[in-house]
Amino acid sequence: MKCMLVKKFYCSILFVLIVGTLFAQEPAVFEEPINGPKIVFSEDRHEFGDIIQGDVIEHVFEFTNSGNAPLVLQDVKTTCGCTVPEWPRTPLAPGSTAELKVKFNSAGKIGIQNKVITVISNATNQTSRVMIVTNVNPKS
Repeated sequence: MKCMLVKKFYCSILFVLIVGTLFAQEPAVFEEPINGPKIVFSEDRHEFGDIIQGDVIEHVFEFTNSGNAPLVLQDVKTTCGCTVPEWPRTPLAPGSTAELKVKFNSAGKIGIQNKVITVISNATNQTSRVMIVTNVNPKS
C-alpha cells in the first residue's frame, strides 16, 4: 500500500513538471508598427579606457532611422562644454544611416569621466542618450 502511494506521488510530480514545461513557453510579442521616424543607435556607450589629461578624443556613434518618415535631429545636448557633438542637420530618410560625432577635451579633468549626450529629435522615441566613458590620468 505504501509503495502505491509513493508511485502515485512521483507520478503526480512528474505530471506537474511535464505540464509546467509545456506551458513555460514565452508568449509571442507583437510590436506595433512604427508610425513616424525612429532613431536606433548601433551602440549607446563607448569606453575609451585610460587617457592622459589634455588629450582630445572623439568617437562616432552610428544611428539609423528605422521608422517610416524622415528623421530630424532637433538638438544634441551634452553635460558640459568639454564635450562637443556634430550631427547632421538635414532630414534622414527611413532606412538611412548617419553619424553623431562626439569630441571630448580632457583638459582640466581627472579620474573617471562619464559624459552623456542627449539627442532630441522628431522620432517616436523623441529623446535618446549615448555615453562616452574614460579615465583621465594626470600628466607625468
